[in-house]
Amino acid sequence: MLTVTDKAVDAIRDLMDGEDVPPHAGLRIAAIPDRAGTLELSLASTPEAGDQVIEKGDVRVFVAEDTVAVLDDKSLDARPGSPGQPTFHLDRRP
Repeated sequence: MLTVTDKAVDAIRDLMDGEDVPPHAGLRIAAIPDRAGTLELSLASTPEAGDQVIEKGDVRVFVAEDTVAVLDDKSLDARPGSPGQPTFHLDRRP
């Protein structure tokens, strides 16, 4: 299962701050059709059917069903950027 670092949790909170999203919204990770190996991250009000839901603290991450296996051994991390624009990256867990 994808793990989420504390830095990623902070970054997701930052993204959601000031956005008009419900309290149980989250960051959704999904493959982009016709672009092999490319993932899209977006804020979502709710998970889609089949999404894996990962909760850490007060943050939720929704992983699209067809992306779960790809991210199974990964960790979502983030580097700070300008407000509302962190840089997310995936690292392979040891």
